[in-house]
Amino acid sequence: MRNASVGLLESSLRKIYWIFSAQFGIDVRKTIYALRGCPRYFRDYFRFRSGYRGRLELLPCLYDWYEEGGTTSSEYFWQDLLVARSIFEAKPERHVDIGSRVDGFVAHVACFREIEVFDVRPVTAEVPGVKFRQADLMKPLTDLEGYCDSLSCLHALEHFGLGRYGDPINPNGFEQGFGNMARLLRNQGVFYLSVPVGFDRVEFNAHRVFDPRIIVDLARVNSLRLTALTVVSAGGYVECVGAEDIELSGLASQRYALGMFTFVKCHKA
Repeated sequence: MRNASVGLLESSLRKIYWIFSAQFGIDVRKTIYALRGCPRYFRDYFRFRSGYRGRLELLPCLYDWYEEGGTTSSEYFWQDLLVARSIFEAKPERHVDIGSRVDGFVAHVACFREIEVFDVRPVTAEVPGVKFRQADLMKPLTDLEGYCDSLSCLHALEHFGLGRYGDPINPNGFEQGFGNMARLLRNQGVFYLSVPVGFDRVEFNAHRVFDPRIIVDLARVNSLRLTALTVVSAGGYVECVGAEDIELSGLASQRYALGMFTFVKCHKA
């Protein structure tokens, strides 16, 4: 009971921190680190100034001393890396992405192949190897049924219908979006999907957190068979788990993890 209470407290504090830092631009942690770094900054400045006679302007970077050379604990790091590697190995004829990070996953894939990106928001940049198309996947793309043999939607489906990115408010948006994405796939096509998993809820208007059994059942209705499930937990712990009910129910009892699902389209006979 105590561990559950501690976990709930940590989760609440992380949420409060995210709201203040990401939404209001108030990052208490960076402020603390900056104040901590001030003495070192002035010490280093006077040391450098004593041996330099050129023009010297001030632009303090007080936070970087306390960061690692790069982070590998982020769930975005792992999903972008692992799914891009899977696509590289599979070598599909046509890969389409729905709403994933352009400066992460899409850039990874564009390094070694062409990729088409559908997003509800416009993208005006011209990027080598990337074809952008504005589209609302909560609406059927009837002219594109069976369009591709490889499809990805990473950390995007959970936003459908919540209005966060200018999409229409629709409580059933994720179901409609999932079905429309499934229709884009050819028979035997592969669908890479990542969404937050845990006990089922909406954290309005940031995202949904899905009971993983809802995703698996939704896939089954849309003729998709689960072939792999990888879970990224807090701190970047990556684990391949089974799709048995006992495994899925264990995930559904957690507060938050990232579920990375791999499905194959199998039309019913």
